[in-house]
Amino acid sequence: MRWRLAASRGLLAAALIFTGVAGACSSTDGGSDDSDGRGQLTLVTGGDITGYLRNILEDWNRARPAEKVTLVELPEAADEVRAQMSTSLRSGSDRYDVLNLDVAWTSEFAAAGWLAPLNADRFPTKRFLPPVVNTATFGGRLYALPYVTNAGLLYYRKDILDREGEKPPRTWADLERLAKTVAPKYGLDGYAGQFLPYEGLTVNAAEAVQSAGGSILAGEGSRVTIDSPEARKGVAFLANGVRDGWIPEKALAYKEEESRKSFQDGRLLFLRNWPYVHTLASGKDSKVAGKFGIVPLPGPDGPAAGILGGSNLAINAHSRHKQSASDLLTFLTSEKVQRRVLTEGALPPVRADLYGDPALVRRLPYLPTLRESVLAAKPRPKSPRYEQVNLAIQAVVHDAMAQRETPEQAVARLARELEAIVRQN
Repeated sequence: MRWRLAASRGLLAAALIFTGVAGACSSTDGGSDDSDGRGQLTLVTGGDITGYLRNILEDWNRARPAEKVTLVELPEAADEVRAQMSTSLRSGSDRYDVLNLDVAWTSEFAAAGWLAPLNADRFPTKRFLPPVVNTATFGGRLYALPYVTNAGLLYYRKDILDREGEKPPRTWADLERLAKTVAPKYGLDGYAGQFLPYEGLTVNAAEAVQSAGGSILAGEGSRVTIDSPEARKGVAFLANGVRDGWIPEKALAYKEEESRKSFQDGRLLFLRNWPYVHTLASGKDSKVAGKFGIVPLPGPDGPAAGILGGSNLAINAHSRHKQSASDLLTFLTSEKVQRRVLTEGALPPVRADLYGDPALVRRLPYLPTLRESVLAAKPRPKSPRYEQVNLAIQAVVHDAMAQRETPEQAVARLARELEAIVRQN
C-alpha cells in the first residue's frame, strides 16, 4: 500500500508520526542508557505533505525545549520508507529515536528486535477503537502505539442509483449486478479498487479472502491457511469480476490515486478506496461533487471484513531517550492532538470518542460509516517476513485477475510460496 493511504489534497497520507515507548524492560526504562532516558528526539516518517505534523510538533517544542523533536522526512513511497528505516535499524543505529510505521511493518520490525516493547498500562489504549490495538502487538506484547487508523470504504454514484431506484450494494451479488447492468447504461465502468501488484493489491485481496471467511496466515505468521474454499471464493470474486467485465481491465494498473481519479472524473460507478477520497471528490474540480455516497464495503452476505490501514508509533530499541519518547507518544495520542490529526491532517484518528462527536460528524459525515468499517476490519497477515509475504500475495492475485491462472491454481500456488516463506522463520 502506498505510504499515503489517507491524506488530504490528493496525496495519500499516512505520513505521520513516530513515537516513544514506555518500558517493559530495562532498555525502555532507560536502565542501559547513558542518561536518564531524556533528551532531544528525532522522529522519522514518510513526507508530511499536509504540514499539520510540523505545527503539532512546534507546540511540543515550545513547551519542552530540552526535549526538542527534529522531524526527518523520508521519500513518499512506502517501499523506500521501509527500506531506509530497516537499513538504519538493522545497523543498530540510534539516529532515529521514534518511527512512524505502516501498521503492517510492526510485527516484522518487532520480530527483528528493532523496537523497544511498550508498557501497555501507561497508555490509554482502552479509549482506542479496539481493532487498531491488535496491529501494534506481536507475540502477545505491545511494540507500538496506534496513531492513525484507516479502513476501506465503498464510494458510489448516489445520483445514478437514485435515478434507477436502487440502493447501494450490501453484498457481492448486489455489487456485481449493479456494476453489470447499471454502469453500462451510463457509459461507466463498474467497480475498481487498487489492483496493481503492490501493497494495495495485498490489501484488496486480503479483504476479499477474509470477507469470504478465509485467512492467509495464522499464528502470527507461523501457519499458512490460504488453501481453503473460502480463500478460493475471495480470489474468485476479484478474478471473475475482470473475466466478466464489471471490473475493467484497466483497473489492473490502478493504485489509490488512479482509482480515485477515475471515480472523481465520473468514469466509475463504484470505488473501493480510503477516507481521504471524500475531501477530494467533494472539491470544486470534481465531476462527482454532491453526487456520491459512502457505505461499508460489501461482502458475500453483508458488510465486508476489511483490512486496517494507518500507522503505528514505535521507539527504536537503541534510542537513548526512551522516557522523552514515551512522553511524546502520550502527547500525540491525546484527545486534543488526535482531533487535529483528523481536522488538519485529514487522517482517521484512533480515539473512539471522536467518531461520535456531533461537530466532527457534521463536518465529516462519513465518520460513522468509517467507525463501522474499522470495527469490522482486521490487520493484514502478521509475519516476521511480511515483505516476502506481501510480494507473494500481490504477484499471485494479480496473475489470477489477469486471467493467467484460475483462482484455484492461484490459491494453490500461493499456498506453496507462503509455505516456503514460513519455513524460513
